[in-house]
Amino acid sequence: MNATTISTGATSTLAGIIGIESEIRMDKAENSLDSDLDISPVTLSSAWSRVARLLLLASMAVGGSVGNVFMISAVVVEDQLKKRGNAFLVNVALADLLVTGLVIPVSVIVILAGHEESLSTCRFECTLEALCFLVTVLTLATIAAENYTRLCLPPERYAVLTSSRVTATIISVWLISVMMVVLQSSLDVGPDFCRRRFSGIAMEQIIGATVLVGLPTLMTTFLYVKLVIRVRHATRGSYKPPVAFSWDYELTKANMYSCVMFVIFWLPFGIVVCVNSFRPISARVLYNLAWFALSKSCFNNLLYCVADRHFRSAYVKLFHYCCCKTTVSFSRRTRGDGGRSASDVRLRVHIIHSYASPGTCRPPAGRPNGRDVYEL
Repeated sequence: MNATTISTGATSTLAGIIGIESEIRMDKAENSLDSDLDISPVTLSSAWSRVARLLLLASMAVGGSVGNVFMISAVVVEDQLKKRGNAFLVNVALADLLVTGLVIPVSVIVILAGHEESLSTCRFECTLEALCFLVTVLTLATIAAENYTRLCLPPERYAVLTSSRVTATIISVWLISVMMVVLQSSLDVGPDFCRRRFSGIAMEQIIGATVLVGLPTLMTTFLYVKLVIRVRHATRGSYKPPVAFSWDYELTKANMYSCVMFVIFWLPFGIVVCVNSFRPISARVLYNLAWFALSKSCFNNLLYCVADRHFRSAYVKLFHYCCCKTTVSFSRRTRGDGGRSASDVRLRVHIIHSYASPGTCRPPAGRPNGRDVYEL
C-alpha cells in the first residue's frame, strides 16, 4: 500500500512538472507573439523613438525622391543618354519614385499624426509596393533585351525599336502589373501582411510569381551573360573599340549592377516569405526585411552616379543648376575619335556595327542637328 501511495505521488508530481513546463512554453510563445505586436508594416517598431523613426523615413523619402528625379532628368539633359532605349531606365526610376515619393511619405504622415495605422493605409502601401516591384522586374528584363540588341546585333535590328514601340512596351509593363495586382487584391489569397497572416501561399501566386518574376529573371541573367561573352570575344586582343561603344558598354554594366542590387535587396524577403510557408517566422523579421527591400528605391539612383560617367556628369550639372544657382550648359561635347579610320573598326563578328560602320559614325554629316541614329 505504501508502494502504491509512493507511485501515485510520483506520478502526480511528474504530471505537475509537465504541466508547469507546458504553461512556461505557452507563456513564452505568447510573450514572443506579444513582442512582435510592437512592430508595424507602416510605422516600423514602436521600440524605436518616434523622432528616430520620423528622421529615418523622412531622410529616405527626401533623399530617394531627389535622387530619382535627378536620374530621370539626367536622361533628358545629358546628350549621350538621349537614346530611346534609356526610356526604360526612366521607367525604373519612376517606379522607385512612387516608393520614395508616395509610400514612405504616407508612413511619415502616420507617425506625425501619432495614430495607429489603419488597415486601408497598410493595404494602400502594400498594393503600391507590389505594383512597383512587378514594374521593376519586367522593366529590368526589357533593359537587358535592349542592351543586347544595341551592342550585339546589327543596326537594322536595333532600328526596329522605334520610339512608338518603346512607349507601347512601357505602357504594357504598367498594364500587366496593374492587372496582376488588382487580381491579387480581388482574390484575397495567400499571405496578408496587414492582417498578420503570413502563411498559405496559394497556387495562383506560385504560378504568377513563376511567370512574372522567375522567367524575367532568368531571361535577364541569360542575356547579360551572353552579352558579356560576345563583347569580350569581339574586343579581345589589341583592338580598341570606338569611344561610343565604350560609353554604351559602361552604361550596360551599370544596368547589370542595378540588377544585382535589386536581387540583394529583395531576395532575403522572398526567401523568408517562402520559408514561412513551412516554418513560422516572426513578424519582426518579415517587416524588417520588407523595409530593407523597399530601401532599394533610395539607392538605385546613386549606383548609376557611381558606375556611369554620363549620369555622374549630369548629376553634377543638375546639382549646380538647382542648388548653386549657376548657369550650366548641357551642350554636346566634342568627341576625340572623329579621325578614326574605317579599317580600325572591323570586327570578327557583327558586334558593334552601329558604332563601327563608316556610314553610321557619329555625328553624321548630313543629319539635322547632328543627332545620332538611335537617339530620341
